[in-house]
Amino acid sequence: MKPVNIHRQAKAELDAAIAYYQGEKNGLGLEFLDEVRRTENLIQQFPQLGTPYQDTEFRTRKIKRFPYVLVYCDLEDGLWLIAVAHSKKRPGYWLSRTPG
Repeated sequence: MKPVNIHRQAKAELDAAIAYYQGEKNGLGLEFLDEVRRTENLIQQFPQLGTPYQDTEFRTRKIKRFPYVLVYCDLEDGLWLIAVAHSKKRPGYWLSRTPG
């Protein structure tokens, strides 16, 4: 399996979503993180599982129970998690991000 690297802005989005859900209900932020990790493990095992995003190198995979998707690309040196994006807000805002 390829390693999963996370873009610094994706990490900030993940942290913000965890904090939001934790503020809504104690423990919900950790449940969100668990679903993100499950999805991350799934795409690590099966990188082609995500849906290609338009004509780009990016793929998306929905997170169960929450209105978020993981946006990633499969490169030779590993998978790059580019965004932890709300599925209903600002589609494609992360298109200018590059791995690293």
